[in-house]
Amino acid sequence: MKFSRTYELKEIADILSIDYIGDDDFPVKGMNEIHVVEPGDIVFVDHPKYYEKALNSAATIVLINKKVDCPEGKALLISEDPFSDFNKLSTHFKPFQRAAQSISESAIIGENSIIQPNVFIGNHVTIGDHCLIHANVIINDNCVIGDHVVIHSGTVLGADAFYFQKRPKGFDKLYSCGRVVIEDHVEIGAACTIDRGVTGDTIVGEGTKIDNQVQIAHDTTIGRKCLIASQVGIAGCVRIEDEVTLWGQVGVISDVTIGKGAVVYAQSGVGKDLDAGKAYFGSPAGEAREKYKEMASLKSLPKLLENIKK
Repeated sequence: MKFSRTYELKEIADILSIDYIGDDDFPVKGMNEIHVVEPGDIVFVDHPKYYEKALNSAATIVLINKKVDCPEGKALLISEDPFSDFNKLSTHFKPFQRAAQSISESAIIGENSIIQPNVFIGNHVTIGDHCLIHANVIINDNCVIGDHVVIHSGTVLGADAFYFQKRPKGFDKLYSCGRVVIEDHVEIGAACTIDRGVTGDTIVGEGTKIDNQVQIAHDTTIGRKCLIASQVGIAGCVRIEDEVTLWGQVGVISDVTIGKGAVVYAQSGVGKDLDAGKAYFGSPAGEAREKYKEMASLKSLPKLLENIKK
């Protein structure tokens, strides 16, 4: 998330009432999660395991729970609870805005787009030309939808990220203030859910087609001309390149990359990066030919053992 103007480090520290290391006027342009940070962004870290990653990231301001040596060209915000202070910044710069009606006056709807009855369109939503939004679709605040997009009934765009931190009293939720961006010529089936980014964007690329009952989590990026079949579940921060096919009930864990043109067969579980242009099967998913060989070997194992006993 980029701020409406460049802030000074002291201004941000004053909002949070915390100390800082760096020049008072050190520039702060936005805030983001570590996988999408850029110079001028704030990133938060609250566990020693991830200090080095955060301090060496592209972010130039690190919200951290310990005084450490500040890398050259960066600044630190010293917080007792970076998770909570990151939430404070999110709610300060992008507070929740209550809906006043089913289709917000701030929404922009393009030419020749059809909005069926009982659709909810939130604040500052943009919908392009020649779109068809079927009944009972929910499009939450700040979503961006391109031209020639079809969204079927019961789908929800822009729900909050499933992102919690365990505390002694229970779970604290990380506030979501990102967007969902749907590019041109995308079709989304019925009863799908696409969560908005925590601070960045969840993106579905041009020409991609999504079947019914698909879950796409926060900050995931799906490329162009992908096919995603029913009941696929994709976790947060996944990168799916162009022309990937995911067949029914595929599950994908967070923060992995699926290479261009890969095909993942039904009911497979993706637990690591997959190379481009190959077919995969199984859980954990492996190259389909190798998996089929393994299955054939297992099938012949009882007969082999019987022959050994003889």
